Amino acid sequence: MTTLTQREPLTPGQELVQGAYDSALPSQPPRRKTLQEAYGFDDVAIVPGVVTINPELTDVSTTLAGQHLEIPILAAAMDAVVDPHFAIDVGRRGGMAVLNLEGLQCRFDDPAEILEEVAASDTETATEILQRAYTTPIRDELIGLRVQEIKDGGATSAVSITPPNAKRYARAVKEAAPDVFVVQSTVTTARHFSRSQRGLILRELIAEMQIPTLVGNTVGFDASLELMDEGIAGLLVGVGPGAACTSREVLGIGVPQVSATIECAYARDAYFERTGRYVPIITDGGIRTGGDFCKALVAGADAVMIGSPFAGTVEAPGRGFHWGMATPHAELPRGVRVHVGQHTSLDRLLFGPTSRTDGTENLIGALRTCMGSVGAETIRDLQRTEMVIAPAIKTEGKRYQMMRD
Repeated sequence: MTTLTQREPLTPGQELVQGAYDSALPSQPPRRKTLQEAYGFDDVAIVPGVVTINPELTDVSTTLAGQHLEIPILAAAMDAVVDPHFAIDVGRRGGMAVLNLEGLQCRFDDPAEILEEVAASDTETATEILQRAYTTPIRDELIGLRVQEIKDGGATSAVSITPPNAKRYARAVKEAAPDVFVVQSTVTTARHFSRSQRGLILRELIAEMQIPTLVGNTVGFDASLELMDEGIAGLLVGVGPGAACTSREVLGIGVPQVSATIECAYARDAYFERTGRYVPIITDGGIRTGGDFCKALVAGADAVMIGSPFAGTVEAPGRGFHWGMATPHAELPRGVRVHVGQHTSLDRLLFGPTSRTDGTENLIGALRTCMGSVGAETIRDLQRTEMVIAPAIKTEGKRYQMMRD
C-alpha cells in the first residue's frame, strides 16, 4: 500500500531561501510545468493502530486563539449558518461559531425578512436578492450589538471580516471587543499588492487590535509560514471545497483538502520548531461526514470549520438553505444557494444518537470511535496516525450499498 505521510521539517527558512535564490537567477532554461498529485477526503483512509482504547477515554478538546474548546469544531462565518442565537447554541455545546460582520446581521436590525425572501426564491433570484441586500451599508453599532448578544449568552464571541474591510472596521471591532477576530477571504497572503499606497499589513493590524486573530484561507507551505510570521493566532486551510462555494468552477483554483491540510500542518510544525510558538490550523470546508472530519484531523488539523452540515440544523437561520460568503459579490459571484433542508438538530449532528448510516450525524461520536480505533487519546495523538492513499476505500466490497436507491 502507498503511504501518505507528512514531510519532515526543513532547516528553518530553507525552502523560502531556496525559492528566493531561484527567482533571483538572471536567466533560466525553459522548464516543462509538472503536476503534483493531491488528495481529497475520498482518496485516503486512516490506518487502524496497534493499540486501541475505549472511545469514552479520548479527549477531543482543542485550544484556538486562547480559547479552550471542548469539541474541535467551528461553525463557518456564513449568513445561513451563524447568527447570535446560533453562536450561543454552538458555544453551549463546546464549539465556537464565527459571525460574518459583512453579512446580513450587521446590515439590518432584523434580517428575518431578507432570510425569508431568500428561502422562498429560486436559485437565480436568490443571488440577486442577496446582491441587493449587501448594498445596504454595514453599521458600526450593529457590530457592537451582535458581539454583545453573543457574550450575554455566555459563548465565545468570534467575528469575521474580509481583508479589504479589515482596516475600515478595525475601530468598531476593537470597541466591540470580541474574543476572537477572523480575517478571511478566498485566498489570503502576507504579501498583497494593490493600488493602495499602504494596503493591509497583518502584523500591524494584529498589534493594533490586541485580539487573537485567525487568518485564512490558504493551502500551501510557504504562504502558511509567511502568515505565521505575521503573528496570527491560527490559520484557516481550504480554497473552494465548501458545498456552496463555486470558486473552483469560476476561478479554477484550489487544492484538495487532505493535501492542503498536510502542507499547512507541515508549515505549522516547522514554524514551531523554529520559534517555539504553536499556531493551530483549521481545515475549513468540504467536510460532510464523520469520516471526513476524522481525516482532516489525521492530516494535521487542530480543528475543523463546517458550514453546510450546520446549515441543515433546525437551529440555523438559513431556513434549510445555505450560501457562501462570496455569493453576493456584485460583479463575480463565487457561490450558489443550495438546499440542504432542515433534517437534524445541533445535538444530533454533534452528539447523536442517530439512525443515519451515512456518517452525517453524531460527528463527535465518530471522532471518539476513530480515535479509539487508532489508539489516540488526544487530537495531537490523532495527528500522528498513519494515513494511506486509497481511492477504492468507499467502493471496495460495497456493491450492495452502491445499488441502494
